[in-house]
Amino acid sequence: MSHHPPQDFSEKRLPRALLDVMRLSERLKNELRHSWLSSGRRESVAEHTWQMALLGLLVAEHLEHPVDLSKTLKMILVHDIAEIEVGDIPSFEKSERKNLKEKMEREAIERLSAQIPGDVGEEIKQLWFDYEESRSPEAKFAKALDKIEVQIQHNFADLKTWEEIEYDLVYTKMDNYCAHDSFLVSLCAEVKTQAEEEMIKFGRDPAMVKKKLGITS
Repeated sequence: MSHHPPQDFSEKRLPRALLDVMRLSERLKNELRHSWLSSGRRESVAEHTWQMALLGLLVAEHLEHPVDLSKTLKMILVHDIAEIEVGDIPSFEKSERKNLKEKMEREAIERLSAQIPGDVGEEIKQLWFDYEESRSPEAKFAKALDKIEVQIQHNFADLKTWEEIEYDLVYTKMDNYCAHDSFLVSLCAEVKTQAEEEMIKFGRDPAMVKKKLGITS
């Protein structure tokens, strides 16, 4: 990927520079994820971000350990912004681009943040790194929301869209991220229950999935 030239953020140029950022961010409406909607089409990164933010708004007041909701929502808004350049890469994918994902995203966020006028570019970069490295309570909350929202969306989708590994992920992808807060633990449990209800409708026995994973509860 090419490096972007220095940006002109003069007062005269500022409105156009802000609109350039909007043009860039629009790509996330077209970047498709490895998740399907109940309507039968694939989900975009922007749709995932929106529903993750709504989930955060709904959940925040019930947390055992309160967080700064404004900071959390900002973090959610930008947590996938590097995918403008890198694209969405499923967590379970085995490929060269998956091996390089962290490096590519860190380079992308440096380039992208440099194109944003004022202090916001640096703020976005710091929020992104906070999220990636789980530095703050808000980052831990946002990470949990990310994993939970993914499973919620899978539960809404036709299970014909699930890959085999996604049955296992019901029991393995959320727990560690939710363990720090009792309400997130209970929310995670309910999302699993809904996933199991969908499995049963589809003719899949959740007990057999858990047995394969060595889960006895």
